[in-house]
Amino acid sequence: MRLSLFVLVGLLWLAGAGVSHAQVAAPKTPQARAGADPALIDLNGYNTILAKYRGKPLLVTFWATWCEPCRDEFPMLVALAEQYKPQGLSVFGVSLDANADMHVVRHFLAAFRPGFPNYRQDPQFDADDFYHGVNPKWEGSMPETIFYTRDGRIAADFTAEQTRQTFEQAIRAILGAHSSRNRTSSSQTAGN
Repeated sequence: MRLSLFVLVGLLWLAGAGVSHAQVAAPKTPQARAGADPALIDLNGYNTILAKYRGKPLLVTFWATWCEPCRDEFPMLVALAEQYKPQGLSVFGVSLDANADMHVVRHFLAAFRPGFPNYRQDPQFDADDFYHGVNPKWEGSMPETIFYTRDGRIAADFTAEQTRQTFEQAIRAILGAHSSRNRTSSSQTAGN
């Protein structure tokens, strides 16, 4: 009888400890995810992510904390993503920062709080192969922004910082484009 009582008390204690541990751990989980480092991707990872957005107009921004125009442009992209999200715009970012810069990346993302996912190009993957695999015209200059139509085709791409008006024009074009026939060349869009 004493052994049964001892086992019962022990099980109740363990169950109680498990409940209180779960209650303490649960609130920490969302915070841990919010502060997590961007997942590393190579070209295959990029294409897998891109495929998940098929059927949606998509803006992809390539940025780095060491790139001053990227730092200047990023807050505008965060605002545009929020503004056009109700109309169906999807956005994700890809950081090109090195491993040694991760503390700066964490602070950057915490400061701007983008409402869209961000990934990081795997530094072990050849950067030139990554650039050309993402967009054959891209030679690595930053920032780089690519606009995809619902059918997954590149509608426009910008290299270098652009005005809000230029971004909005490209966003409206992909929101309204329902086929590749509405394709806008980057020279037409970027020049306005």
